[in-house]
Amino acid sequence: MKSYSLIDGVGITHTFDKVPQRIVSLVPSQTELLVDLGLESKIVGITKFCIHPQHLKSAKCIVGGTKNVNYDKIKALEPDIIICNKEENTLEIVENLRSVCPVWVTDILTVQDNLKMIDDLGKLLDCQVKAEYWISRLSFALSDFKQFTENKSVQKAAYFIWKNPYMVAGSENFINELLKLNHFENVFENQPRYPEIELQQIIKKTDLDLIFLSSEPYPFKEKDALEMMPLVTQAKIRLVDGEMFSWYGSRLLKALVYFKELHLKL
Repeated sequence: MKSYSLIDGVGITHTFDKVPQRIVSLVPSQTELLVDLGLESKIVGITKFCIHPQHLKSAKCIVGGTKNVNYDKIKALEPDIIICNKEENTLEIVENLRSVCPVWVTDILTVQDNLKMIDDLGKLLDCQVKAEYWISRLSFALSDFKQFTENKSVQKAAYFIWKNPYMVAGSENFINELLKLNHFENVFENQPRYPEIELQQIIKKTDLDLIFLSSEPYPFKEKDALEMMPLVTQAKIRLVDGEMFSWYGSRLLKALVYFKELHLKL
């Protein structure tokens, strides 16, 4: 076949003489997507956080986490492509791995970024038909969900991702995008990324409607909600599935179903 060139999410042009056959994926949500694109047999290495589908961890080589990888293990796998993400993986990891093989880096901030990422992987890994299938399914589900939320009033929300110190989702991330999709106005959208906050900042927001405590990366539990409840009597506190708010790729299809159920419970 002829060589082909593609530009990844951070603007790096990659040229390939053949379709990559041995893939290391360092992003859990993208690992799930690769399986849904029919590429499971080509995946040779994953992180310890790549938990979907469940059987994958026992079938593939675990090369570390998303922020700390075993370079020797990855080299030994002789990958043709390593798939990373600008937020999930560190710049140091990406730069060090470029000496092993091409490193494809995604950057997902919006729903449209997500759809483009799927399209790009379809072209990169020669699975365009599957990619188009997922883009079509997601586009239809998104259209349906927008109709579902069309007449819902906007509610002000804070989305907690960490405790000790407390951290919330600000702007410039996929969580904020999905909050907006749900008609939840992120009260910390004026702050970048994932700011640390004091609970006093929440108490002062007397117009706050909802507080979401995520299951990841910090695993908030019922006891955390009970601790917070006396301080924020003006807002409903809800434990939410962090994967649904932060995982991109094909997971968005399940997330849209989850969001409908969440709205019915609010």
